[in-house]
Parts: sequence; C-alpha cells; structure tokens
Amino acid sequence: MFVLQWSAIFLAAATTLCPAWRRFTVGLLIIGYGAACTGGALGFAALGPLVLLVLAAWTTAPQRRPLVRGGGHLLFIGTALGLSLHWFPGFHNPLIYGPASITPDAAPYTMYWNLDKPLMGFWLLLAMPWLRPAHSLRTALTAGAAGWLIAAIGSLSIAVVIGFVAWEPKTPALSWLWMLNNLLLVTFAEEAFFRGYVQGGISRWLQHRVGGDWLALAIAAMLFGLAHAGGGWQWISLAAIAGIGYGLAYRCGGLPAAMLAHFGLNLTHFFLFTYPMRQVIG
Repeated sequence: MFVLQWSAIFLAAATTLCPAWRRFTVGLLIIGYGAACTGGALGFAALGPLVLLVLAAWTTAPQRRPLVRGGGHLLFIGTALGLSLHWFPGFHNPLIYGPASITPDAAPYTMYWNLDKPLMGFWLLLAMPWLRPAHSLRTALTAGAAGWLIAAIGSLSIAVVIGFVAWEPKTPALSWLWMLNNLLLVTFAEEAFFRGYVQGGISRWLQHRVGGDWLALAIAAMLFGLAHAGGGWQWISLAAIAGIGYGLAYRCGGLPAAMLAHFGLNLTHFFLFTYPMRQVIG
C-alpha cells in the first residue's frame, strides 16, 4: 500500500500542472489517498478538512455571488493554514528521515512525507484554473532558471555571510527521497499557494493599477518569509529574499517556472551548503 499510495500522489502532483489531464489527476488522487486510508495513514478525522475543501470549491465557483465567493476564499485560506501547519487530526504522515544531522556541523534534520499539506496545492490547481497562466516550455524554463539564479545568489550569499550555512558539497544517501519530497510535495504546494494563489490573485485584483504586479510579488514574498517564522529572523529574511526570485519566475514563466526556481534553490542548498543550517551560528 505504501508504494501504491505515494506513487499515485507523486504522479498526481506532476500531472496536475497539465489542465488536460485533470481527470487523470483526480483518479490518481483517489487511488493515492484511498490507499492511504486502507493502509491506516488516514484516519476518519481527516474527512473534516476534505469536506471543508469541497465546500470551499463550491463557494468559490465563478457563478456564486461575490459575498459567497469571498467567504469561500476565507474558508480555503483557513483550511490551507491548518493543513500546512498539521493542525488537523487524522493524517499520519510517515517519518522518512531523522531527526539526524546530515553533516557534523548541521542542525538535526527531520523529513516527513506529508499527506495534509499537498492537499492545499491539489485544491488550488484543480479549483482555480487561472493559477496556470499559459507560457511556452521555453519561456517557463528560462524564467525558472533565472529565478533560481536570483534566489540562490540573493539568499545563499547572505546565509554564508551571516554564518547560517557554510560551503559543504555532499551527496547524502537520502538524496532521491529528499528530491521527491521537496519537488512534488513541498515546492508544489508552497508555490501553488504563495505564487499562484497569493501573487496571482493580487495581480488579478490590481490588474488595472500601475505597479499592481510588483506589489503582488512583494506581498507574496513577504508572506512567504513570514511562513518561515518558526526558524527565526534568519529564515524569515532569507525566505523573503528567495521569494522575490520565485515571484519573478512566476510573473515571467508561470507556476512551473516558480516551482523550478524554488526547487533549484533548495537543490543548491541541499547539495552544496550546510543543510538545513549550521548547528551553531557564528
């Protein structure tokens, strides 16, 4: 069940970026989360946030009245917050690694494969088609690579200067498990929310105002930084700087570009620098 469950969920995260494969994605989610339920990874209590997401999808449909749609968006934001912070019971996320230090000077790292947080990304891409502005593959790749470079130079250089991380090339044994998790669960959900929903939504709202796109980018980057408040001011600052690079990638190349930029920075951090950070900050 474990292999079937995660194979279906990982594949669904990849296919959901293609609108033409919507039904295939839904089928994979039914298989993946059905296997999780059968295997005991989902409890009955997990039905609660699933019902809330269905209700949010119904209330945010374009044909609803503005007041109803507004309530639906508030319902989704509250549910997404609960899912991302693991507040809802019934999700038994498997521990894949740790807590352990990847390198001697690194803080202990723990990795779960989460069943709750990715639901936020799946909901957004299935219920909000406008999150996926049309761009050619070449444009998406170019914008993603540029955003990766901007985010990596901006955040990692500062992280080295303040002693948060150090140059430390490595190829840990958990690398492929980490990459699956980071690209298809973490980056997928976070970029769908912060760039697609927040930045894209504010841009649509301010589309007739001068500088609206830049304001949307800045707000999304700031909120992305605040989402890392649990790690202290260093994580807030570095994540906000990285969010500027992701936001530029999204603006120029859409959601796949933002995901590439985000995953690229995380990949650079993981393989070339202390991960997640030094145990003692100088």
